Amino acid sequence: MAYKKSLPIEEYNVSDVERFGQDETLILEFPCDFPIKVVGRASGDLHVQICEIVCRHDNEFSAETRLQCRDSSAGKYQSLTVNIRAVSKTQIDAVYQDLKACELVLWAL
Repeated sequence: MAYKKSLPIEEYNVSDVERFGQDETLILEFPCDFPIKVVGRASGDLHVQICEIVCRHDNEFSAETRLQCRDSSAGKYQSLTVNIRAVSKTQIDAVYQDLKACELVLWAL
């Protein structure tokens, strides 16, 4: 089966997202759980800094239940999946802005 590089929006099957349109508008129903994947340089501070950033925007955040961390095979990088309780698009945007400002973060999705 050949991989299609692009599909019409009607052909995507996405459970939590109603639509991701050509204008890059993401429609979510708030409040909702929203996963954010963060990759950064391996450091004891990365986990701490990510938790501090997320806690500023999600008062209910608990690292014990809403954070998963994994080291790269060489140990140079860490990937973290953070599940926030999103109440608005503004909140999500603010989390991404703060993550991008963190020197240890290489990217966030």
